[in-house]
Amino acid sequence: MSRRREHLLAALLGVLAAAVTVALGDLIAQFVDAGSSPLFAVGAWVIDIVPGWVKETAIALFGTGDKVALLVGLGLLVAILAVAAGILEYRRSPWGVVVLVGVGVVAAGAAVTRAGASVNWILPTAIGVAAGAIVLRMTTDRLRRWTRAVADQTPKADGIYAATSRRGFINAVAGSAVAAVLVGIAGRAMSAATSAANGVREAIALPKPVTSAPPIPAGAELGLRGLSAVVTSNDTFYRIDTALQVPRIDPAQWKLRIVGLVDREIEIGYDELLALPMTETVATLMCVSNEIGGNLIGNAVWLGHPIRELLKKAGPKAGADMVLSTSQDGWTASTPLDVLLDDKRDAIFAVAMNGEPLPLAHGFPVRMVVPGLYGYVSATKWVTELRVTRFADDVAYWTVRGWSDRGPIKTSSRIDVPRTGKTVEAGTVAVAGFAWAQHTGIAGVDVRIDGGEWVPARLADAINADTWVQWVYEWNATAGNHVIEARATDAAGGEQSGTPVSVIPNGAEGYHTISVSVA
Repeated sequence: MSRRREHLLAALLGVLAAAVTVALGDLIAQFVDAGSSPLFAVGAWVIDIVPGWVKETAIALFGTGDKVALLVGLGLLVAILAVAAGILEYRRSPWGVVVLVGVGVVAAGAAVTRAGASVNWILPTAIGVAAGAIVLRMTTDRLRRWTRAVADQTPKADGIYAATSRRGFINAVAGSAVAAVLVGIAGRAMSAATSAANGVREAIALPKPVTSAPPIPAGAELGLRGLSAVVTSNDTFYRIDTALQVPRIDPAQWKLRIVGLVDREIEIGYDELLALPMTETVATLMCVSNEIGGNLIGNAVWLGHPIRELLKKAGPKAGADMVLSTSQDGWTASTPLDVLLDDKRDAIFAVAMNGEPLPLAHGFPVRMVVPGLYGYVSATKWVTELRVTRFADDVAYWTVRGWSDRGPIKTSSRIDVPRTGKTVEAGTVAVAGFAWAQHTGIAGVDVRIDGGEWVPARLADAINADTWVQWVYEWNATAGNHVIEARATDAAGGEQSGTPVSVIPNGAEGYHTISVSVA
């Protein structure tokens, strides 16, 4: 047997051992906690430690597919390490096992340091690595026996020993591979079973709002092809968070605590929250990572209890100016206390989205919705705690990564149609899009063609000051290549800035600009 073939087989054995490790670790995690799964624990750890610019690059490149990209990247890294472990174990035993154990130590450390983790979170990795090490030692040993048998083969032996060794190797590999597949299937099946949270969610009877949102005006929707709907459906609403695995929370076990600089601490369960007076509101949410013209923005009908009411019951103490909200997965956001106490702002503990209980990926059972602030300082999903504190004393997840501790949404506009780079027919062309200035409202949108004069567009009917609004400009398009820009003006007279500014530290600025050809 050639050395190259030996190394190729050894590399495959390393990958097999890694597969056994990951599959068994994932299965055991279903009995401990889904977050303790080795691959997901390491992924979550990577998300926490990488610099902010890396995350922004990932979002810019992959958008809402950033988590898939991360998992694919981790998978490739695991494969590379597995190949190295297989060859090392074959050539220099036990160094391959040492590599496997070393990776396991990192994974176990990542798991046990997650928010809400216990020492039991080590078990999936420990058991998975132990099984993977056994498979690696056993299969590489069988490979050595086979290669030695081939090398030592004599006419007297008539190849019997070599054939037997080959069969032993193949049987060991096949058995391990089948076991890995079966364990992996079992783990995924159990994971699906634990998604019974979806069944619980669907069975929830939502309370009727005490304060209903006014009907969406008939003129809010311009009805133009290619223009996004004024109300974003749940399945198309953007998702940006740090959770590689969507938390599966049993609403019967969910608790919300309000602690910190308060006269009295509060703890409330899901049923207790549902029994409180509910407010229905329509509000636009936006991620601070949204580039000019980007789609990390959505508008929905929300149902929930006003945050200010529970905060008032807790009684914030003098000097407090910030609320640090915490998610089930440990993520935190810093929200100005005065914003949450504002009687004129529908900041709510949302329990429903577009007429149904919150989707799992959007915060079930409870999330925060705060109009006028970027999501990184307000829109905590799977919320479990509010800590009344001071900006001088506490920092949130993104604040320590270079972002501003306050994030008011900036007045901006977006062109949806025509799409940049498209060719349109000469004549009347509808240039249309959205504008927003949450909690202030939009007063007007202007359009400029080829750097000429700004001309006003026609606004659709606004739902309220907390939502985006559609607009359209009927352009008499002439043949040639053209550049189109849009700018918004808010209800307070503030004009959208045309100076390009990066999303870091507190949101992008600049005019959305597209290029079109007119035939």
